[in-house]
Amino acid sequence: MGGWTGAARRYAVRTLPPEKLLPDTQPAYMASWIYVFGVLTVSSLIVAVATGCVLALEGPGWWHASSVGKYVNSLHLWSVELFMFFMVIHLWGKFFMAAWRGRRAMTWMTGAVCFLASVGTAFTGYLVQQNFDSQWISGQAKDGLNAVGIGAWFNVLDFGQMLMWHIVLLPLVLGLLTAWHVLLVRRRGIVPPIDALAPEPDEQSAATAVQP
Repeated sequence: MGGWTGAARRYAVRTLPPEKLLPDTQPAYMASWIYVFGVLTVSSLIVAVATGCVLALEGPGWWHASSVGKYVNSLHLWSVELFMFFMVIHLWGKFFMAAWRGRRAMTWMTGAVCFLASVGTAFTGYLVQQNFDSQWISGQAKDGLNAVGIGAWFNVLDFGQMLMWHIVLLPLVLGLLTAWHVLLVRRRGIVPPIDALAPEPDEQSAATAVQP
């Protein structure tokens, strides 16, 4: 009944009910500072993507010669620095909290893969700066990549190839992984501290279902 669109809507509502997707209350342990770094990571990523889009539209000549371009380039650089800093603290915090508890293994794995994709995105970003730093980094990386046999396929001296990796392929992967990770957090709930007596997501759903 309702065709494939109705089936898709029912699956989406069943998988991500509105009260989980946009909750209006949070557990008391969310007041801890360690839970802040996930939001800070996403916030800095949004700034990095926004400033990166402006840089991609204007081009290297703009961010090297224009004062406004240099300012936007600096915003992009420091938002990436903060993004990596917040992400590392977020990952370490969740590691020591055993954040894979309560059927949250996929949430943890998507976060870890996000970190790997971020490293690749940041690396290609340094390569496309078109300054002495990028020349030195690409020259050093070339030997290492050639040594493992992928230098011909992933040519760090090819500016066009690295630019496409940096502004298209890797950001697309990182964006999809981040969206998946956030949706999994909403679906499974925020992981409680190890010593917290909080019901697991399935128990919470069951308790909600029996309420009149």
